[in-house]
Amino acid sequence: MMLLAAVAGTFAVTAPARAFDPQSLKEKDRSPWAVFRFGFSAYKQGHKDQAVEAYRYAAENGQIGARWKLARMYAEGDGVERNDYEAFKAFTQIIREDVEPGSAEESYVSDALVAVAGYLRSGIPGTPVEANPLEAQEFYMRAAATYRNPQAQYEIGRMFLNGEGVKSNVQQAGRWLQLAAEKGHAGAQATLGNLLFQSGKVVKGLAMMTSALEIAGPSDQGWIRGMQEQAFALAGESDRRTAIALAQTYVQNGIE
Repeated sequence: MMLLAAVAGTFAVTAPARAFDPQSLKEKDRSPWAVFRFGFSAYKQGHKDQAVEAYRYAAENGQIGARWKLARMYAEGDGVERNDYEAFKAFTQIIREDVEPGSAEESYVSDALVAVAGYLRSGIPGTPVEANPLEAQEFYMRAAATYRNPQAQYEIGRMFLNGEGVKSNVQQAGRWLQLAAEKGHAGAQATLGNLLFQSGKVVKGLAMMTSALEIAGPSDQGWIRGMQEQAFALAGESDRRTAIALAQTYVQNGIE
């Protein structure tokens, strides 16, 4: 936590000089919200250099959405050179905001908590951010419990499953994976399905892995397909047919 406090105050200081000049805008368009919208428009039009500077100005003047967008751009190397430490500092600023669950800005804080947890989980080489799985879990827990963030719930489940920063606990892992799976998280559905399959609940486990494969994004399809195909090869013909039908129910109606 001391590291977060130390870096939180350095975000504005380390930002490069701005090319964007808010004085060029009409007075009514200089508010943080108006500049944020200006940045969003510039981004959509492909003028990411202008967007970055507009977001930075709006962020420095308290616009949380702009700070989140700027953090994401640094994290993904989108319009700027990728810089995980700058992203970490920006996300840290966001999680310090007093945002109530259910508010319009909760998604920014929820996502920032997951991002900060991810950086703390593995560390950022060449920076003061060292790997600290225990502290990472605290931020995942905050996102999972306070904001019901499915990605955070999934990550907590994995940490309990693998004994990462905590004592391995399959029951706790299953609980968190179930919460994320019910929200349509493909990774959670696949991981929980594999646990069920391995425990002898063949049909339900295979059905969850099959439905997860259908809803998964490109980045997750590979590992889910490998897991599902391995289980499919081990299952009997009758269980396969039943699981395929059940998987379609899960895709259409969700998992309960």
